[in-house]
Amino acid sequence: MEEKEVTKVNQEKKSFAILGISIWRILAYFIIYSILGYVIETLFGIVTKGVWESRKSFLYGSFCAIYGVGAVIMVVLLHKYIKKYNTLFVAGFIIGSVVEYVVSLLGEMLLNVKWWDYSNMPLNIDGRICVYFSIFWGFLAIYLICSVNPKVDRLINWIKSKFTCDSYYILKILTSIIILIMFVDCIVTGIAINFFLVRMKVENNLNVPNIEKITDFYNEIYSDEKLANFIYKYFGNEKVLKAFPNLKVQDVDGNIIYMDSLLPDIQPYYLKIHDKNPHVK
Repeated sequence: MEEKEVTKVNQEKKSFAILGISIWRILAYFIIYSILGYVIETLFGIVTKGVWESRKSFLYGSFCAIYGVGAVIMVVLLHKYIKKYNTLFVAGFIIGSVVEYVVSLLGEMLLNVKWWDYSNMPLNIDGRICVYFSIFWGFLAIYLICSVNPKVDRLINWIKSKFTCDSYYILKILTSIIILIMFVDCIVTGIAINFFLVRMKVENNLNVPNIEKITDFYNEIYSDEKLANFIYKYFGNEKVLKAFPNLKVQDVDGNIIYMDSLLPDIQPYYLKIHDKNPHVK
């Protein structure tokens, strides 16, 4: 092994690690799998809904963070079980279900939004997870650990090999910058979705929980002309709906209301491929 390669290995070993994987590699996993998740979700949307639409987690970046989070947790916890398929399936079934449930729950608690709804599918829990997709997570864990992640590791190692020992820190800086951008984008996304849903609920007289408090917040925010103009300019209806075409809320009677149904003049997708139910997950 060449001297510079030995130095890189030593540098990675000295880095803070979780279950034997350096924090820098974990961050790289999160970035890569968030991008791959966006691609997978986009293709899934084309097949199931017949439209090419945004399937990302953030307002600006093309990332699907739930895949990044799920993949990182699976890789960190399961990479030592690469040849134990039964263990990988069961663990993937459980980990994927927990991550999906928690992300859905946080979306409802923090933003009052339903990212997805499995209520019409058998063996579901609160509409947040269902056995069919949990089985999918189990098989995905096997494929991820045994096939995909080794290739991702080779990609990461190849990228690292292009940097000399003296410039190795540049790769860490670049990774840190991307993570920071994703974090800022996440915060901005939460703010944008909150403003969007507040005005959708109030302006369309939706019978949703806590509508009095929501209306007070709406009046407080949109009575400030400068702030209102800023919100409409950067977090306008078309901008948010294009980024999140499947946004929906639940009223007090349990009815699911899709935001695109309230904005019929805005096309929520980029391109229509074929005719399908527009609200299939």
